[in-house]
Amino acid sequence: MSGATLAEVLAAARRQLADGGIADAAQDARALVSGVLKLSSTAILTEGARVLGAAEQSAVDAAVARRVAREPVHRILGHRAFSRLDLALSPETLEPRPDTEVLVDTLVPYARKILAETGGCRILDLGTGTGAICLALLDLVPGATGVGADLSAGALETARRNADLNGVADCFEAVESDWFAAVTGAFDIIVSNPPYIVRSVVGTLDDEVRLFDPILALDGGEDGLAAYRAIAAGAGDHLRENGLVAYEIGYDQKDAVTAIMRENGFARIEAVADLGGNDRALVFAKSAAF
Repeated sequence: MSGATLAEVLAAARRQLADGGIADAAQDARALVSGVLKLSSTAILTEGARVLGAAEQSAVDAAVARRVAREPVHRILGHRAFSRLDLALSPETLEPRPDTEVLVDTLVPYARKILAETGGCRILDLGTGTGAICLALLDLVPGATGVGADLSAGALETARRNADLNGVADCFEAVESDWFAAVTGAFDIIVSNPPYIVRSVVGTLDDEVRLFDPILALDGGEDGLAAYRAIAAGAGDHLRENGLVAYEIGYDQKDAVTAIMRENGFARIEAVADLGGNDRALVFAKSAAF
């Protein structure tokens, strides 16, 4: 479509996506065109008559083709918003979901209380990926410090980059570790969004997830609970007095994860649902200090 206007290119992208079976074709077309061309939502509406250059047209065409092949919009653009952050993505990281912001928002009051009472709040994010949870907490709770642990060196490189891009690098450390294996010291909050998909289900997930999210971040073992068992077993040795352990969970895992934690000496002190009404975040303590 040589010499096409922005409005024509947007309409063509929407048609291609719809023809390719993309459910939210109009929304995805706007996101891709505006993201690739670095245009605001206002500019998309007001600059419709602008004729695109060949390089711009080519970049949009490539992005649309990737979306038709089921690559998620934000992976194509290379970044996405999370909490107040803009996070770079990489093939080694799970794409942060809005549901995970529920876990962050749940922990903010606890972290602020710990900081006010003790003068510090040290956070450990296990399986940190992009760093989303830890970095969002550091952004929302100035004065806190955090360690992001992950088995993937590529994920840790992304997390470090995100800490720098979002202005919290001075209070964040990335550690290559299989859960607690290389983690030292004690923490006020241990948090994780671990892999929790039942192994037999992973192959049935939507293409956007199955083909583009790292399996390491999805596969929770035969029953989806392997990571929770590993974290529960080691958390007590790395938790300060009155410290907390918090998780994101699958919609049907509240009772099972609570039982695992109870077996390891923890009591559930809060359970929070996401906007869809599904159980999403759990908080545990060694005592009822909170």
